[in-house]
Amino acid sequence: MDKKYALDFEKPLRGLIEQLDALHQLSEENHIDVSSEIKAIEAKIEKTKKSIYSNLSSWQRVQLARHPLRPYSLDYVDAIFDGFHELHGDRLYRDDKSIIGGTAFLDGQAVMIIAQQKGRNTKENILRNFGMPNPEGYRKALRLMKMAEKFGLPIVTWVDTPGAYPGIGSEERHVAEAIAVNIREMSQFTVPIVTLVVGEGGSGGALGIAVADRVLILENAYYSVISPESCSAILWKDRSQSSKAAEALRLGDQKMLKQFGVVDEVVEEPMGGAQNDPEEAAQSVEASIKKHLKELLSLSPDELLEKRYARYRALGEYDDGKVIDLSEAAS
Repeated sequence: MDKKYALDFEKPLRGLIEQLDALHQLSEENHIDVSSEIKAIEAKIEKTKKSIYSNLSSWQRVQLARHPLRPYSLDYVDAIFDGFHELHGDRLYRDDKSIIGGTAFLDGQAVMIIAQQKGRNTKENILRNFGMPNPEGYRKALRLMKMAEKFGLPIVTWVDTPGAYPGIGSEERHVAEAIAVNIREMSQFTVPIVTLVVGEGGSGGALGIAVADRVLILENAYYSVISPESCSAILWKDRSQSSKAAEALRLGDQKMLKQFGVVDEVVEEPMGGAQNDPEEAAQSVEASIKKHLKELLSLSPDELLEKRYARYRALGEYDDGKVIDLSEAAS
């Protein structure tokens, strides 16, 4: 854990790590044997880790999903794929850098990558628009997915956004229409589609590149119809109630998402989050993607479409249209 970026609920752990560092420094500078004290602190650190990370609240999971050191989409792409070649522009307006896309290889298999990307610092966040795509980002994604369809390339998409950009320019260029078209078109592609939610999966901003045959989610990511801040602003007219909104939305409840078929697999992270061991996290993600792509590549286009249709028809609940006599119901 990087002490500089420790979250509020990680403060007990940060204090123990500082004690451990002080003991190591004391041993080195004064040549004193404090090995027994070091072992005791290390044992306490492990116990505290298990206590903290096995009882995370919804809001704490949201904080982990937004951790500034958490691996972003490009980090995973660089670690897992070979020969990534980025392609730019929607051929209509401009290149939206909050969504990146291009071809790459996974064990010799050519694939098309579509990924939402955040920035590490202020300059990068401005460039990436804080991971909030404009309509041209979704249109670029659709252009590249159509290219993948043409050449028979499986599509792998990476979701990490609080939502699509809600600015005036975005609305003027019809961001809702761009997302809707992507949802429609992705439902009909005859190539395998695998989606991985690596951080935030907020609203239609996520769904615009996530209509997939398999949807995977990292242990400390969240996938929701709305971000907690937006939910708080709507329900309580106050964004400060975000933690209450997160609990109401059950953000980070991966068992619920899997139970209702929203996601197909929860990918485990290193203790405390992917930022604590990005290499281990990338290995877990790679193994999961390979497993699902192998299964999907064995299916014919017709089987893919049939299973994708059945997957999304099975989500949620619906009314059968039966008319209820209110007078009888009242009596």
